[in-house]
Amino acid sequence: MSSPTDHEPAGLLAEWWAAHTAVDEDDDAPSVEQRLAETAPHGQRWPGTAPSRQAAADADDLAAEYAQAFLADRPQSRLGLAAAASGADALTAAGWSGPANYDNDTAKFSAVIRDWEHRFGARVVAAGFSTLHLSVAAPPVTEEDALLIAAEHFAFCPDTIWQGSRPYTLAAYAERMTGVHNWDFWWD
Repeated sequence: MSSPTDHEPAGLLAEWWAAHTAVDEDDDAPSVEQRLAETAPHGQRWPGTAPSRQAAADADDLAAEYAQAFLADRPQSRLGLAAAASGADALTAAGWSGPANYDNDTAKFSAVIRDWEHRFGARVVAAGFSTLHLSVAAPPVTEEDALLIAAEHFAFCPDTIWQGSRPYTLAAYAERMTGVHNWDFWWD
């Protein structure tokens, strides 16, 4: 596994976007039309990353609140400790393999989460076998920002869109994430 500092987050997201929006006639991926509908209004064009936002709340206080709510809903959860400077780095240090079906180098995902820590006040609250739960101090508040962040989420974890709530589109996902202080990911 590499180090999170070895990777440029915007480049990773653009690379993953290209891979997830490409249509290969030999696989069982959705048709070109369906894939373009899912990723509208961006289509196959990577829209770039969303701008940083000023946090509406203290990121660490919000993470503590979300952790309490998370544990109340899932009392079987267990505490994990890792020697790391941040939650993003802890995923790599612990050898987390949640997105292994997409990439075996967790440090790439940690690099993106580190960037979200700085841009949106994101904090890792929980990680499971194939899940990741973040608190977010500066969620999107406009439709434009939400669509950009939804594109980042799709690049980071396409199953969030492909296997999430219907309809399976970026626009529908963006609508549901506006003003929401937690981001949850699941890789199939």
